[in-house]
Amino acid sequence: MSDAAVVDDRYRWVALANTTAAVFMSALDGSIVLIALPPIFRGIHLDPLAPGSIGYLLWMIMGYRLVQAVLVVSVGRLGDMYGRVKIYNAGFVVFTLASILLSFDPFTRGGGATWLIAWRVLQAVGGSMLMANSAAILTDAFPASRRGFALGINQVAALAGQFVGLVAGGLLASLDWRAVFWINVPIGLFGTVWAYRTLRETGDRKPGRIDVAGNVLFALGLGALLLGVTEGVQPYHGHAMGWTNPAVLVELVGGMLALVAFVVVERRTPDPMFDLRLFAIRSFSAGNAAGLAVSLVRGGLQFILVIWLQGIWLPLHGYHFSQTPLWSGVFLLPMTLGMLLAGPVSGYLSDRFGSRRLATSGLAVFGASLVGLLLLPVDFSYTPFALLIVANGVGGGMFAAPNTSSIMGAVPANQRGEASGMRATFLNSGTALSIGVFFSIMIAGLARHLPRALVSGLTRHGVAPAAAAHVAALPPVASLFATLLGVNPVAHLLGAAHAGVSELVTSPAFFARLLVAPFGDGLSPVLWVAIGLTALAALASALREPDGR
Repeated sequence: MSDAAVVDDRYRWVALANTTAAVFMSALDGSIVLIALPPIFRGIHLDPLAPGSIGYLLWMIMGYRLVQAVLVVSVGRLGDMYGRVKIYNAGFVVFTLASILLSFDPFTRGGGATWLIAWRVLQAVGGSMLMANSAAILTDAFPASRRGFALGINQVAALAGQFVGLVAGGLLASLDWRAVFWINVPIGLFGTVWAYRTLRETGDRKPGRIDVAGNVLFALGLGALLLGVTEGVQPYHGHAMGWTNPAVLVELVGGMLALVAFVVVERRTPDPMFDLRLFAIRSFSAGNAAGLAVSLVRGGLQFILVIWLQGIWLPLHGYHFSQTPLWSGVFLLPMTLGMLLAGPVSGYLSDRFGSRRLATSGLAVFGASLVGLLLLPVDFSYTPFALLIVANGVGGGMFAAPNTSSIMGAVPANQRGEASGMRATFLNSGTALSIGVFFSIMIAGLARHLPRALVSGLTRHGVAPAAAAHVAALPPVASLFATLLGVNPVAHLLGAAHAGVSELVTSPAFFARLLVAPFGDGLSPVLWVAIGLTALAALASALREPDGR
């Protein structure tokens, strides 16, 4: 083997290690706050049931994903024009700077929440630069015969980061809520120096002009659509959700019209931000369609599983609400294990046998696990639940690496940054949309039965009818978010009114028991929708080119 070949091979592994660390860190940060929210709210002295707190909570969760969804195509296109490594390295700097600013929040209550949301947005900008260009850098560095394995490790790191973040958030926040953001600083500083010293441009560039009109229309359209979904799950004028809010309707309709205008503009501009001709490549269009459907399932499913564990299962099994954020992450670890086992293996196998059959088989396993979850009772035995989420992780890992390899291997070399950004846009948009879609279905089920169950259960145990009605008037979304924030909404709202009432009423298990039947009413349609989307993803995956490339 020549010296040049040795250097090239060494560079490939350096590129794989650095980009894997970057996408893991970026994905982890998308979920780490989800579990750390209880100590964050306590740390900035924000009452989780106060008016406006739902909005702060949603933007802490959704703001990061929304910005990534909007920006990844643009920064991927910039990578094609000016150098993927250059944009990627700048992303490390931005991400690290935002992490430092997040950890020094000087305010409390609404001001403290606004500070965190603002710098999470900047952090998402850096994360977008990393994620949009990492797959393109790897595709440039690895030959086609080894690309699936490299992208498999990279993609599994991204998936695993989402679930490891759940545990890391609980562990770090138990020390200090600021540690959730401190953890990124040494990693970001090391990754930045390492990337600048070792990564180099190895791919083709595609000179051109920045598509200002396309970027503006895309950002406005997708941003308004995701903003409408985010606000649509919040209560509005006595309604459980805000879908009748005129502002939400304007955002949804306006967002869709802007995206239609974006498509018209992109078909006519000589240097489009989003080259629609790529969709004529069957493996590219089929792979992205499958990826969008799976991300719609995965994002909402992660959120629903966390609420299922934190709000119901763990309190029923003796855990206090203050303990449930950490333990829900621990009990979801089998899903991460499944992904870690299946991802690299499926990437390696896709290099030898192609992507289509492997990715489609992974979706079959993924869908079967959802059917199993549908058959579980709300108060389940943990062993079958653990086996099902392992299968879900295995199926997701089997799909992710071959699908990414198929998409990236199908496009021209000088458009890999753009293609990587487009792929990431579908994934991030699906994840952000899924939380709104799945949560709306869940809230619709809860709103029908939860208030009546609360009034009946509380009055039966000695709570005055007026106090019981006060608790039952809490919007269902606030009840669920309270449990997500480690707060028992019954004890919190009753306050002094529960003096002389049985301690059973203010115990975590009491509220969880009242939630079982209403939650089941919402969970069943959520899982049916997830199963249907997975079936559509499998169909799209099967329609790609026979060899998957």
